[in-house]
Amino acid sequence: MVDSSKSHEPLLVARGITRLFGNAYALSDASIALCRHEICGLLGANGAGKSTLSRIVCGHLPASSGEILFKGAPLTAGSARDALRSGIALVAQETSLAPDMSVLENIFLPSYALPGRLSFSQLRHKARAILSELGHDHALPLDIEVRRLSTAQRQLVEIAKALALNADLVIFDEPTASLSPLEVDRLFDIMGRLKSSGKALAFVSHRLEEVFAITDRVTILREGKTVAEGVPTVGLTQADVIRHMVGRDIGNVYRKAVSPAVTNEQAVALEVTGLHAPPIVRDVSFTVRKGEILGLGGLVGAGRSESAEAIFGLRHRSGGRVLVGGKEIAPNSPIAAIRAGLGMVAEDRRTQNIVPDMTVGENLFLAQMGKHRGFGRGHSARRKQAHELISRLGLPTDRMDANLLHFSGGMQQKVVIARWLLIEPEVLILDEPTKGVDIGTRQTIYELLREVAERGIAVVVISSDFEELLGLCERIVVVSDGYTIADLPASRLSEESLTLLAAPRSSAERNAAFLRDLVAGHGGTAFWGLIDEDRFVCLAVAESARSAPMGLAAGHVYLAHETAIPLALARRQPGYVTESDGRSTVLTPLSNRRGHDLGWIGLSLPAGSKLPNAETLSARVAGLFDTPQDEKINA
Repeated sequence: MVDSSKSHEPLLVARGITRLFGNAYALSDASIALCRHEICGLLGANGAGKSTLSRIVCGHLPASSGEILFKGAPLTAGSARDALRSGIALVAQETSLAPDMSVLENIFLPSYALPGRLSFSQLRHKARAILSELGHDHALPLDIEVRRLSTAQRQLVEIAKALALNADLVIFDEPTASLSPLEVDRLFDIMGRLKSSGKALAFVSHRLEEVFAITDRVTILREGKTVAEGVPTVGLTQADVIRHMVGRDIGNVYRKAVSPAVTNEQAVALEVTGLHAPPIVRDVSFTVRKGEILGLGGLVGAGRSESAEAIFGLRHRSGGRVLVGGKEIAPNSPIAAIRAGLGMVAEDRRTQNIVPDMTVGENLFLAQMGKHRGFGRGHSARRKQAHELISRLGLPTDRMDANLLHFSGGMQQKVVIARWLLIEPEVLILDEPTKGVDIGTRQTIYELLREVAERGIAVVVISSDFEELLGLCERIVVVSDGYTIADLPASRLSEESLTLLAAPRSSAERNAAFLRDLVAGHGGTAFWGLIDEDRFVCLAVAESARSAPMGLAAGHVYLAHETAIPLALARRQPGYVTESDGRSTVLTPLSNRRGHDLGWIGLSLPAGSKLPNAETLSARVAGLFDTPQDEKINA
């Protein structure tokens, strides 16, 4: 484990923190230290335990074992209220405010439980002082109902509530997920003020750009364990962080061959175009062919589950088209989706997939009721088919009349999957199909999905386990911030490259606009990407209509020798590099204001083109982060 000496005594130290949910470890010997005048990033892949550790520190969950010291003394917070009184507050993406109460009432809501009388004139004066300390003394009307505030304003109220309790430690858990770039800048200004005033801050985020922009140190979790603690952010790269998160060095991108089972000649079973389901799903498009297992990969909050719900009609779809077998299905209607040939295993087994008061058999036949109009159609034949299927899944056929809640989570999941297989759908969507099941059940589910695909059913798997996606799927579509940004064979991806592609980037729109301006002014091809040894991950590209395409596509991973610019990618030197065909390319490193690596921006021009001054281009790239994100970048 990487460790780094602290420059001063930490305000909070958590050591050997373990948390069990049933027999599963969410945390195992996790640790973190937080100091005054510092912002510490808490990082990790999906399911690493970041939120669990945050909730334990804030009193929302008890630890199964371990020790937490706060201000040098053992912390005995039995609840969130106890933690607040001790001086520890949590600012989450989903705020804990009372929507029908005013801003003033919410700021001092915890004070209502204290003995004595409250003076609203004094509270109003104190609220103004707190907002002034945050640099937003006139930004919020104190008498307005919280329900009328924007997400950013609600977070400001949450922060003010923490300061009203004199919190010394504030944990920000994914606070920027729903904020615009300008709102993120304002939040970071507030965090900087809190840091300067002597507070200790933790910043939980998937957004590596933001972590590099705001944190002083980072602590990284992997599978519930701390693998890097208090490492200075200065000097870290995205590749360094991701290696810690996934636990291995970057390997060969051709780690397995593409499965020959599915070819482009096979019919498209599901086609999704321009799917829009605000506020999370912005523009999602993909296709899956008969007999193919397609993975939807991305980080928590990227919009994968929400996309599946919109496709199936569980979430309002305001734009885009969904076609099953070439026929468009009506939006917002699960019944229409089922009758068109869609099946869906939702993420939350207990609340979305099973009816607790029904038996195994009754739960099995629920999808049949949705697909067929009327009851009693071929019941005996379906029951025989059900017996054969559940026997193959290892379910006890003599307990069809037992309550489904009496079975283990793995057995319940098998029943839910079997329910959809009974109606033989054209497309089966599974959201986190192996979540919370044992290794034996997981293997059974994998074998079953492969058998299903061999029968010609298209399978879409959504999973936070990137290793699972890479091992099970033939192709992976990457979703980030509500957009599809990559569609690649699984054989070309590793956990590291998949994580690099999936990481949300707040500078994406600004950089894409900059590329378009470069091409408009100079022609050729402009691109933005990450370079690691001989591998290039293309994040965005713009091409002039006057030039022949260079062959780069956003969301794709290339080996340098596969591109038209192998020398430029290998040398990465100042000025132009000319390839054997006469093409000239200039590459400029992109970094934020604190000097952290955000990739490379390049301009490539065909032979015979007029080359703009390389130093001028590099200066423009260097000035990107001096331009506010809400302003247009002029050519």
